[in-house]
Amino acid sequence: MLKGKKILIGISGSIAAYKIPDLIRLLIKEGVEVRVVMTSASKSFVTPLTISTVSKNAVLTDLMEGDTWSNHVLLGRWADLMIVAPLSCNTLAKMSVGLCDNLLMAVYLSATCPVVVAPAMDEDMWLHASTKANLSILLSRGTHLISVGHGELASGLIGEGRMAEPFEILEWVKNYFLVTQSMSGKKVLITAGPTHEPIDAVRFIGNRSSGKMGLALANECLKRGAQVKLVFGPTQQAVPSGIECLHVQTAAEMYEACIDGFETIDIACMCAAVADYSAVSVSNEKIKKSSQSLNIALQPTKDILKHLGLIKKEHQLLVGFALETSNGEAYALKKLKEKNADFIVLNTTQDEGAGFGYDTNKVTIFDKSGAQFPFELKSKQQVAADIIDTILKQ
Repeated sequence: MLKGKKILIGISGSIAAYKIPDLIRLLIKEGVEVRVVMTSASKSFVTPLTISTVSKNAVLTDLMEGDTWSNHVLLGRWADLMIVAPLSCNTLAKMSVGLCDNLLMAVYLSATCPVVVAPAMDEDMWLHASTKANLSILLSRGTHLISVGHGELASGLIGEGRMAEPFEILEWVKNYFLVTQSMSGKKVLITAGPTHEPIDAVRFIGNRSSGKMGLALANECLKRGAQVKLVFGPTQQAVPSGIECLHVQTAAEMYEACIDGFETIDIACMCAAVADYSAVSVSNEKIKKSSQSLNIALQPTKDILKHLGLIKKEHQLLVGFALETSNGEAYALKKLKEKNADFIVLNTTQDEGAGFGYDTNKVTIFDKSGAQFPFELKSKQQVAADIIDTILKQ
């Protein structure tokens, strides 16, 4: 599974650095090519000579070594995965704000590969509010975490903060690459965000969708090796490289973007909050305020999910989304049948922390056999993983 993979390890200043030679041996035994970057502080706990001997590659510690410049950009692009282990409290803080004062940070900031961190620190440091806030920032940017364990610490105390053991890190890496290969060769269509239906030259009908859930789904599919086409309504969310993104404004534009090339799609996830109605007539000028009531005639927009349900082939999976304010299960099951979808993902505004604008969500997935898969409140990235796992298992 790992043969031929390229892994870059960043070692920061923690006594847990003594575990890294064992980790390197385990990775090389699996057929991995390993390269290592060390901070100056880490050399107090494990020597570059030891690391270079075990890894069979020269160890890099400085941006400039003699007359040679260490090309951190190429190093960050070379790897399939970057592991920062041990991750000290100091390096965690630098990563959260983007401070670039050593080679490890330069490589991290220029890395195009996924990054996973394995923290190591005393329990009080691990539980400190600053540490939690810094770690939260990294996780929100897509950094992966191999969490600390409970056990004897360098201070002599027993508690949380112990870095994961080398065999545990190896197991995480195996599982990671297993997941990243699970959608290899699949083409995925995802819609996300709201649509804006114009009324006049400056006003529109819209909703509060942020596009975060659909973007999380796109990221998850990309991470698992899929070719992702994202049809994105008007939002402020940035789209990572590697995703084919088509920006649209209206439901009609989203409809056309979804229909175009749909026959080549394997999985379609209709996550966007598409407006149900658009104005019959759109004024080219701003409609001026007056003392009279204003009536705007509305017409139904094209039902994207229903149309895809009508034209989808047997090998294609269609996933719809339902945000409800009441009677969620009944509406979700009705939508599942009427739209000829394979799955409906339900969330409701009645659940705290779920719905538009939040970084979290709480969903129940229904499939056409009648099975239900409820999940607790989680980050939208974790929810995206739950959705994709459920689809692939079924």
